[in-house]
Amino acid sequence: MPTLLDRQPTNEPVNRFLTHRELDIIKKIGEGKNNQEIADTLYLSVGTVKNHISSILTKLELRDRTQIAIYALKHKIF
Repeated sequence: MPTLLDRQPTNEPVNRFLTHRELDIIKKIGEGKNNQEIADTLYLSVGTVKNHISSILTKLELRDRTQIAIYALKHKIF
């Protein structure tokens, strides 16, 4: 079963699946930031960042943060 990572980028807006905060976190992961750095930058707790990452992984049918970074690059989320 193909995941969203395998699909080619389209003109379909990514934000129909994701909240603005999740998009912010995807951008930070794409920049190579770790959870603590993301939390500090966005004024969140590390636990909240982890919860958002779990939500992103579920919504986009991805396995790990590396796939989130690849997704960010493929879909020009930066």
